[in-house]
Amino acid sequence: MAVDFAQEIKDLRTTMESVRQVVDVDALKQQIGELEQQSAAPDLWDDQERAQQVTSKLSRANAEVERIASMDSRIDDLEVLVEMGTEEHDADTMAEAERELNALKKTVGELEVRTLLNGEYDQREAVVTIRSGAGGVDAADFAEMLMRMYLRWAERHGYPTKVMDTSYAEEAGLKSATFEVNEPYAFGNLSVEAGTHRLVRISPFDNQGRRQTSFAAVEVVPLIETTDTIEIPENELKIDVFRSSGPGGQSVNTTDSAVRMTHIPTGTVVSMQNEKSQIQNRAAALRVLQSRLLLLKKQEEDAKKKELAGDVKASWGDQMRSYVLHPYQMVKDLRTEYEVGNTSAVFDGDIDGFIEAGIRWKRSAERDDA
Repeated sequence: MAVDFAQEIKDLRTTMESVRQVVDVDALKQQIGELEQQSAAPDLWDDQERAQQVTSKLSRANAEVERIASMDSRIDDLEVLVEMGTEEHDADTMAEAERELNALKKTVGELEVRTLLNGEYDQREAVVTIRSGAGGVDAADFAEMLMRMYLRWAERHGYPTKVMDTSYAEEAGLKSATFEVNEPYAFGNLSVEAGTHRLVRISPFDNQGRRQTSFAAVEVVPLIETTDTIEIPENELKIDVFRSSGPGGQSVNTTDSAVRMTHIPTGTVVSMQNEKSQIQNRAAALRVLQSRLLLLKKQEEDAKKKELAGDVKASWGDQMRSYVLHPYQMVKDLRTEYEVGNTSAVFDGDIDGFIEAGIRWKRSAERDDA
């Protein structure tokens, strides 16, 4: 069937217009001007942490404006290419135009998904915690597979990550792991990954080769910022120190540098062992604890609003995805119905399709609730 280029280009321009409105390019350009003034201040680097925040925000804002301008320019170029190919009846030019159209639809679609990330904390960086669930050693192995999947996803996109804590299981895999994804909108993207993940496969740890179902839980919270007000009184904290351990329980250092921090009122526990000193691990643990309490506070507020509105729907995201490696191969999201047959690619970080479908599904569900 022939491609209706005129309609496709019109649709692309309509989508880009909605992207511009949500991003608010004029406000972004104003912010760039203010950040440029701050970055030009002679005393900027007297406070290195603030200087890095300013330069990083400036770089991201410029990249956002350039990305939108680039899309507009590419759509204009596509229109010219189609006109040339049509006038000259040039099949090669039209084939090139179709390839560029498909590439543009994919990129503009990704930009459109970004506009759906308008929640209170969606712009934040993310703290991800993965815990093995039912399924013994298979579940611990599955938790490690999921951690690798998310780290590879971040690597594919060039997003910086930092592993904060790893608690190894005795035989193989992980009891739990916590890592940061230090990229704007990491929380908005990864928040749809929160919930219970299920793996079905022939267990590599069963000498009789039986099929095993195992589970792992994924928690995603927004990274705390200096402007957030989550004060935790000292008397609400219980702090234990211990030696960091590696795979198989082996000690990886000779000092009690690892920290376990418990928030007594909520029972929230955070462990940190990947920094070099106890002071650094304590600071990292406090930041992750504050991030979790921030989200907890938001969830309580949202639950109260739903209660007042008479909403009795269960919260989304409990058992949310199945990874089946036997008797057939398929990864399927149980909320969005999005599925793929290439399980190896998924475990290698190719999860953008699941994330995009999850964001669209979540926003649609929120509109229905409104």
